[in-house]
Amino acid sequence: MERENQYIGQSGAFLDAVERTSRAAPMRRPVLVIGERGTGKELIAERLHRLSERWGEPLVIMNCAALPETLIEAELFGHEAGAFTGATKARAGRFEEADKGTLFLDELGTLSMAAQERLLRAVEYGEVTRIGSSRPIHVDVRIVAATNEDLPALAASGEFRADLLDRLSFEVITLPPLRVREGDIGVLADYFGRRMAAEIGWEKWPGFSSHVEDQLENYPWPGNVRELRNVVERAVYRWDNWESPIGHVQFDPFDSPWKPLPQAKPEKDSTDFSTSVSSEARPTAGLENIDDLRAAVDEHEKLIVEHALGKHRWNQRQTAKALGLSYDQLRHCIKKHGLADES
Repeated sequence: MERENQYIGQSGAFLDAVERTSRAAPMRRPVLVIGERGTGKELIAERLHRLSERWGEPLVIMNCAALPETLIEAELFGHEAGAFTGATKARAGRFEEADKGTLFLDELGTLSMAAQERLLRAVEYGEVTRIGSSRPIHVDVRIVAATNEDLPALAASGEFRADLLDRLSFEVITLPPLRVREGDIGVLADYFGRRMAAEIGWEKWPGFSSHVEDQLENYPWPGNVRELRNVVERAVYRWDNWESPIGHVQFDPFDSPWKPLPQAKPEKDSTDFSTSVSSEARPTAGLENIDDLRAAVDEHEKLIVEHALGKHRWNQRQTAKALGLSYDQLRHCIKKHGLADES
């Protein structure tokens, strides 16, 4: 998500995380924000800063995974002229830039052990030393760090300094993934859909068809809120008729009959096949508990026809052709499953 002061959601898990953020904001101590990609870790860091006494000072953001290991220490702590090849002049690091404010370290788990050791001293004593200098510089910086890694497990295996973890974990805010935020998928989809509709000049917001709402609710959302936003905005801008509910949504933007063929790979054991098929490609997802074979087959058939109709904007002749059915056969399926009423 973009860095906006928008906290959309009504689930208890989401509201609890926001409340803990608000309570921790006035403290001067470090905070760790843990969560999967796309859950809004940077938004939480911004909230921690804006609700603190440092709100008028700099909020400096650094993605620790965006720089090669050889440059991370120079970026964090600065360097003097001539400290290394290419250092033609002295440069302040992110700690000095964030003095009196907040330093947000994203992807903390990617820091090298050497950088972790220097970071530990900065957290413990409030001092940083530029590369190529022996004179420490005092800084007053609140650290907020984020990661999607299991830091205690990394510390136990020796891949992350346990003493640094102890000093950074005064408060740990773990953000819930979208799939467990009950009731929030529909709220977020409606918010992103309305905003996109206004952006492209629609006169009103038609909402989503019932089968699209079901698809959105049942999708696992590995990319969380960021992925939901992309999926919804893509569905809105591709839909031509703003007077009718949006009837098709595409979860994988790379899905195309003309996409390049994958490179040859070693054969996998047949038992791995089920794990390589996405939930969108398996319309039977969620039917494992149906005991009635006929009901399972009918539900499977309904999902396939419903998805194909939405994909072809309810053009029945195109849908029949895509499914390899005659027009009459498709009409029979539509009537059988009551899809005409839903549309």
